[in-house]
Amino acid sequence: MPQDAYYFFYSQHPALSYFDHPPAIAYLLRIFTSVLGKNVLAIKLADSLLTLMTCIAVYRLAIRFFPKFEAEKIIILFLSTLMVSILSLVSTPDTPLLFFWTLSLIALQEAIFNGKRFYWILAGVLMGLAFHSKYTAVFLPAGMILFLLLSDANRKYLLTMWPWLSCLIMVAVASPVIIWNVNNHFASFAFQGTQRMHEAAAFTLKPKFVLGLFGHQLALLIPVLFIAVLYSAFKLIRTYSNRWSQMPTTGVFLLCFFLPIFLTFLLLSPIYWIKINWMMPAYITGTILAGSFIGKKWLRIQVIISFIVHLGLLAEILFYPFPIKSDDTWVGWRPLSDQVEMIRKQQHADFIFSADSYKTSAELNLYSENFVYGQNVIGENALQFDFIGTDLSALNGKDAVFVDSDPQFKSEKMDTVPPSAVLAYFKSVKQLKPVIINHGGHPIRKFHVYICRGYKYAKRDNYRIAP
Repeated sequence: MPQDAYYFFYSQHPALSYFDHPPAIAYLLRIFTSVLGKNVLAIKLADSLLTLMTCIAVYRLAIRFFPKFEAEKIIILFLSTLMVSILSLVSTPDTPLLFFWTLSLIALQEAIFNGKRFYWILAGVLMGLAFHSKYTAVFLPAGMILFLLLSDANRKYLLTMWPWLSCLIMVAVASPVIIWNVNNHFASFAFQGTQRMHEAAAFTLKPKFVLGLFGHQLALLIPVLFIAVLYSAFKLIRTYSNRWSQMPTTGVFLLCFFLPIFLTFLLLSPIYWIKINWMMPAYITGTILAGSFIGKKWLRIQVIISFIVHLGLLAEILFYPFPIKSDDTWVGWRPLSDQVEMIRKQQHADFIFSADSYKTSAELNLYSENFVYGQNVIGENALQFDFIGTDLSALNGKDAVFVDSDPQFKSEKMDTVPPSAVLAYFKSVKQLKPVIINHGGHPIRKFHVYICRGYKYAKRDNYRIAP
């Protein structure tokens, strides 16, 4: 997937942090590809093994709250989801996030429920590592403070140094990410926070976004579990609505690490598109909570539906009966790299670049022995490609092959003109025969290819967040 390739690109340029996300996923892939080599197997193995460890951690967390037979039911529910499949098949920051998120909850449970002071320190370290994975980790200390405020039996901890020390340790562990942002004009914080808040502030109601959110989450968890998560949270709150202080401490704990993140994105969904993976951390405690309510009958139905869905997913991966009209696909990237490299040699071009955000450039970098440039070549913001210290002035006067993906193609012909931005940066631009990727005797991918002569380097201002 392009996400695999992009975060592998991260790993090839070690840094304290990165533009789109913190560095944990990059470090994970760096370790595995350094040992096993630069290949897709090493990348996928990293995701799968860490996700396996997350599943073990979820079971260990569940068994702290419920009897063994309930914990076994909970882990079956968790394993049945598409969420686990995605985490184990595709490199994303969510893979290390959910691992450290779950370990953080185990440490907090030990610190709060069992009074083990060392675990406050460990929780701070683990929450910091979760923040090293994704900024969503800020919901961890928020959930901890919320739980201590709501729990009569544990509110006393707020008058001790331990929860506050835990938060300070989290900040200390997360300091490399903070330092990177300070050194880069807070580019990542602005991209993930300021820019998105600016878009949300436009406050244009879009009901289809809400429908999209529920549709995605139903698919992510498989419908039975998603409905069970919502039902169990609603039933628990309704049961104790008039006697909140009598709610079992376990229930309060699980809710405090489910509801804040779930409700935050739910409330944003009418005005902002919420991506399918943003709510994933909420489902650690959400699944544990649901597992205590769901019966064997519905567990069996969940597993049957999951089996059917995963069988269909397996057929799609192996045989690709339904081509994906998007660059978010695993098909065609290696043959594209081979053909583009051949074109570069035939045209005596000096470098290759693409301009579809990061996807084509990242994939070509994964498979190519030569560096493939991003859209900063033509003066456009290029995400992490802007932050690796590339000297574009060294390309001045050189020739390039420009690759432009056409995921919605309807014809195999040369039916486009070069983007105006490309024309402005080269003395001449000529379209070549497009690269067509076939599967099962049918064309499934199309890439327009241009030979661009005489690159005209223009100094560009520092990265600016687009309004």
